[in-house]
Amino acid sequence: MRPNALEAFNELRDQNILNLKGAKAAGKKVVGIYCSYCPKELVLAAGAVPVSLCGTREEPIAAAEKHLPRNLCPLIKSSYGFAVTDTCPYFHFSDMIVGETTCDGKKKMFELMQDIKPVHVMHLPQVADREASLKLWHSELVRLQDELEERLGIKITDQDLREAIHISSEQRRARMELFNLNQGRAALISGTEMLTVSWQVGFCVDQQEGIDLIDGLTAELRELAGMGYRVSDESSPRILLTGTPVGLGSEKVITLVEELGGLVVAMQNCGGYNIADLEIDASDTRDPLLLLAENYLKIPCSVMSPNQRRLKLLERMIKEFQIDGVIDLTWQACHTFNVESFLVADLVKNRMGIPFLQIETDYSSSDKENLRVRIEAFLEITSDNNR
Repeated sequence: MRPNALEAFNELRDQNILNLKGAKAAGKKVVGIYCSYCPKELVLAAGAVPVSLCGTREEPIAAAEKHLPRNLCPLIKSSYGFAVTDTCPYFHFSDMIVGETTCDGKKKMFELMQDIKPVHVMHLPQVADREASLKLWHSELVRLQDELEERLGIKITDQDLREAIHISSEQRRARMELFNLNQGRAALISGTEMLTVSWQVGFCVDQQEGIDLIDGLTAELRELAGMGYRVSDESSPRILLTGTPVGLGSEKVITLVEELGGLVVAMQNCGGYNIADLEIDASDTRDPLLLLAENYLKIPCSVMSPNQRRLKLLERMIKEFQIDGVIDLTWQACHTFNVESFLVADLVKNRMGIPFLQIETDYSSSDKENLRVRIEAFLEITSDNNR
């Protein structure tokens, strides 16, 4: 027994490419984005199609290393490699790119990318909870709105923004309802399936289609749960994956956990539960750009210093998802996540009293067997703690 609705997500990428090609032929503009901090509501309000461009595959990295240092984060090299080889259809169809200064590597990579596509870089503050940071980030949203209006030849109204905010709120609601199905001991969706869903809907040309697909899957899983469906038994170690972004092509840690009998029931990262608290009150009549600025500064990313929001969210998730062990994944050369792992380990091991494993790796399969041994030992520890 497997949810029929999952099949739609497996075929979604190819269909999305066809839909995007059709939208371009009909005169639609496409805006490529690399990070959760980019307010895609502005892109939607501009009548354009937002597409995710974050590189998660190893294949284009060799081409990127002709321009970029080898000891750079694989996510940056993969993203740039897709651009210079023109092998990503979403980058190919993008009329402009929106980048952000989340890290030094991406910031400098965007300088090189300017020679390929028009790139607008948003300057992100590094401290979330300060009035000066909010003023800066609000001004960056104003600057992005001006850029979109000029490049796309349109005028974005407050009503356009509020409608886009409603769409994004519905997307968040749909994702959270799906993710929260795993709070019970009888989990209803695997980590691999969860990743496929959250990754594929990021390419939907029709935003409502993505919402409807997730809602359909959630409804089917609830119905199947009533008939006893589950993706593992209650003794399977329940793992929370935290850390750097993961996408299709870079999911080896999730795959190994589930091959070895564990289950990734929750993900605290860009494609997962980081959106948990990103909700805008529809009745708030203030400047919609200010509302967006406030909201996006709540993202608990390690680029913020200090980053107490991440620790609070992790503590909450460990309790709500009945987590048996936490894996903190860091891509090589991602210094902010690597340093912050010390604080995450302290929370998980010393304050929450559950097993913790930190993994630093890249997109290659060269360390897969080494990771298999480490993850298998880690799962044995989590199982022993449950006995």
